[in-house]
Amino acid sequence: MKEEIFPHVSDSFHNNGNDILILGIGNYLMGDEGVGVHFVNNVDESEFPKNITFMDGGTGGFLLIPYLESHRVAIIVDATMDGKEAGTVSLLKPKFSNDFPLSLSGHNFGLKDMVEILTMFERMPDIYLYTVSIDNMDPMVTVLSPKVQASLTAVKAKILGLIEELKTKNNILIES
Repeated sequence: MKEEIFPHVSDSFHNNGNDILILGIGNYLMGDEGVGVHFVNNVDESEFPKNITFMDGGTGGFLLIPYLESHRVAIIVDATMDGKEAGTVSLLKPKFSNDFPLSLSGHNFGLKDMVEILTMFERMPDIYLYTVSIDNMDPMVTVLSPKVQASLTAVKAKILGLIEELKTKNNILIES
């Protein structure tokens, strides 16, 4: 057995005893760029199964590592400037930092770095990244544009569908 230099101990503070983390990231003060934060702060958690951790990750960067490594599955919601029509929802299944799109906004350099660290220490959860296409970032704007706001319904539906798949496919403990 390989001895770990920095042994990991999962604790209930970081995972609340849950297997799944739904993490919204983005900058709330930059308009559509904060779509992930808007999602987790406005979602009705009662519409989801129990035993899921919802977290506003903001632009937390490295501070999010203990939360990611303490869950088996991380479902991340974030904005991307990928040239698609604003409000387009896409699913990516990144395994390495190079799998993340280059067009993600600046705070995601921290996300890519986190993935490198989690991979290096073999603590990488299964990551499902839902991106919402945006046209621009508006400094000091705390509301979403109509197209991006409307996409949150699709994001919720897609995440609920994914959770149903995970329940049957991966034997994840989820209480309905």
